[in-house]
Amino acid sequence: MIRYFLMLLCYIPLVVIGQISQTVKGDIVDAESKYPLIGARVTLISSDSSRILNSTSDLDGFYRFENVPIGKYAIVATYSSYLKSSQNIVINSGKESIIQIELQEDVITTEAVDIVGRKAGDINNDMAMISARQFSVEETNRYAGSRGDPARMASNFAGVQGADDSRNDIVVRGNSPIGLLWKVEGIDLPNPNHFAVSGSTGGPVAILNNKILGNSDFFMSAFPADYGNSISGVFDLKLRKGNTDKHEFTGQFGFLGTEVMAEGPINRENRSSYLVMGRYSTLSIFQAMNIRIGTDAVPTYGDGAFKLSFPLKKGGHLGFFGIGGASDIAIKISDQTEVSEEAFGEGDRDQYFGTAMGVFGITYKKPLSMNTYFKATVAQTYDQQRSHHDFLERSIDSSVVNGETQYKIRTDSIYQLMGYKFKTYKTALYTSINHKINKRHIIRGGLNVDGYYINNQDSALNVAHTEFTTRHNYEGFSALIQPFIQYKWRVNENMGFTAGIHSQYFSLSDSWSYAEPRLGWKWNVGNGNELSAGAGLHSQMQPTYQYTYQRVDSEGNARRLNEDMDFTRSFHSAIGYQKRFKNALTIKTELYYQHLYNIPVDTYASSFSLINQGSGFQRFFPDELVNEGTGRNYGAELTIQKYFNKSFYFLATGSLFESKYKGSDNIERNTDFNGNYAVNFLAGKEFKINEKNMISAGIKVTAAGGKRYGYVDVDETVLNNELVFKDSLFNTRQFKDYFRLDIKLTYVLNTEKLTHEIGLDLVNLLNTRNILALSYAPNLIDPSAEPIAKRYQLGFLPIFYYKIDFSFNRRNKVSN
Repeated sequence: MIRYFLMLLCYIPLVVIGQISQTVKGDIVDAESKYPLIGARVTLISSDSSRILNSTSDLDGFYRFENVPIGKYAIVATYSSYLKSSQNIVINSGKESIIQIELQEDVITTEAVDIVGRKAGDINNDMAMISARQFSVEETNRYAGSRGDPARMASNFAGVQGADDSRNDIVVRGNSPIGLLWKVEGIDLPNPNHFAVSGSTGGPVAILNNKILGNSDFFMSAFPADYGNSISGVFDLKLRKGNTDKHEFTGQFGFLGTEVMAEGPINRENRSSYLVMGRYSTLSIFQAMNIRIGTDAVPTYGDGAFKLSFPLKKGGHLGFFGIGGASDIAIKISDQTEVSEEAFGEGDRDQYFGTAMGVFGITYKKPLSMNTYFKATVAQTYDQQRSHHDFLERSIDSSVVNGETQYKIRTDSIYQLMGYKFKTYKTALYTSINHKINKRHIIRGGLNVDGYYINNQDSALNVAHTEFTTRHNYEGFSALIQPFIQYKWRVNENMGFTAGIHSQYFSLSDSWSYAEPRLGWKWNVGNGNELSAGAGLHSQMQPTYQYTYQRVDSEGNARRLNEDMDFTRSFHSAIGYQKRFKNALTIKTELYYQHLYNIPVDTYASSFSLINQGSGFQRFFPDELVNEGTGRNYGAELTIQKYFNKSFYFLATGSLFESKYKGSDNIERNTDFNGNYAVNFLAGKEFKINEKNMISAGIKVTAAGGKRYGYVDVDETVLNNELVFKDSLFNTRQFKDYFRLDIKLTYVLNTEKLTHEIGLDLVNLLNTRNILALSYAPNLIDPSAEPIAKRYQLGFLPIFYYKIDFSFNRRNKVSN
């Protein structure tokens, strides 16, 4: 595969006549009030310092550079009585570079010390003091093995586990992925992944596309009061705006999808813009063309997103945005006639599964004054999961051919086993006001209101397959209300302190969390050294479908067993140290402790706890639960990172941790997510052929502790036609450690108006056989054999793509 990749490069012309240039532009605003800064100075410095260009912002805070030769630059912004901002950018020929800059007001203006406010890796929400990472599309898009998936990119951060090739669940510091909150423009998102199972936040393929994202924030603990309904982490996504001057297009063809994106001006005079994109699964396209791809269970999925941006007078902004996707798959075991190990895995049913999600929103932003900023978002979201299973009664035909016994599987009968459709419509409102009292004191207050319309229907055959039972039959409304207030005190130029209160109420279960305090502290000791600490109380509602599960008694009366479940709650604490060196090198370490309580567990003594739910493709059907379970997570993390600077980057992360819990039997056990350690090493290097051509190579190595599991109760497994583990020995065993090596190769060719990019991601290059899980696998040849099989993760997978960026309506203006 590598040989063919290199051969392809030989057919692409490596020399283009003439110097290629591009436009760099953006806005400069006050970090707190978002008020445009007039007359701010912006400087572009080439990586070799041979070229220095200057510009200033206009009455709307807008700056612009024309005819900038392509390459790597540092962009530096300065403004009187504000701290300097500096970041690195890469300029290509196919798309203009749009860089939004926020400057922070200087507490004590001084000419003697050059203090930089915004540095590489700094997050957008400066109320966060600890356990927060910037999700930079420019940086993370270089990571090998990430497949263009924001969740898989984030799994490289210290404290985040990504040792499941089948899904992109984000496991933060040993917490269930249920605890993660996805947000965009202040609104809580439904699960933004294809083939999303109810009660989960991950999936095998992301609906989100990194091409529409700006730099976003990822929180892992003790996050500010802005964020609620999460006990694990928050992924706060920012959607970028389209180009305001010219129309630009991106097309990409690859193994994971064929996609197109367009952006450009709606009205150049008022700088309004559009951005729209769509993607469809490439394998489905091959199937429609009758091209055999080795399997009949072809996943079909499509997704899209858009953002319309309309600037208003005096820094105001009106935006419309949308994200959505749908997916389907049919796994038909009844079509299999050959005997193989794969034929036995979940080999008693045909499965049909589909999902859909979408969000449409309107956001309004307005600086009310030089010190006050208002933001409001109204959105409608929708998510749906639907499935039905057909049960197969099968047998084996045998024959002797040339003295050897050959077996064929025969399907004798098919009948429906179960079916469900879960639909949730949500109307969401987010509003906040940010007020800068003075240079030292900033306060932010706001409100989140989510109104849910839930329609859950589900029925299945009983264990004896004699009659159907209704497990969900609910239609109704509920509301989640979350007010918050957050305060920041800039004690001096080197120290900041934050305090906040978050509260929430969920009407379906009548659950209250009256006051959740949040505290944060950061001290820039000097010489690049920084200390930080944080603590807070957090709570989260349970997945909505768990409130609507019902059981019918002997008299035919239905009762929802868990509609009164309370919030799961957690106390977070963390301390950290960071050292910034020259040449974009940073070392960061954190220690943390989390106490989880109020976790739903069985009313009788058992090992069950909701703390272990949220990964995989299975729903669960519990008995009546009570909020009496506990858990604890503690550990240490280390990050050594050299941000992409000049032509090289690397990222090394490691975490040692424990994740324990107690069910209703009061016995402490390992959680499903207690791998004990996780290590990632990523590095990349760009090789410049000439001014227009570049090859880059990246490597990723991941090692992590194996998944936890227990001993199978064979008799109960046979009776229920699914795996049942012995309760007393739950999670007492562990699979062997996980290991994976990925390589990424990329070639970029810049022509006058086009940028070509060819990429090859070699996932699991060593074809390491990592165990995913045990599965129910009845053996038709030997019915007395234990119906258990090991299921393995992804083998070696080469993922290719070809991308092209181009534009038109370029304006020819004189360079600054």
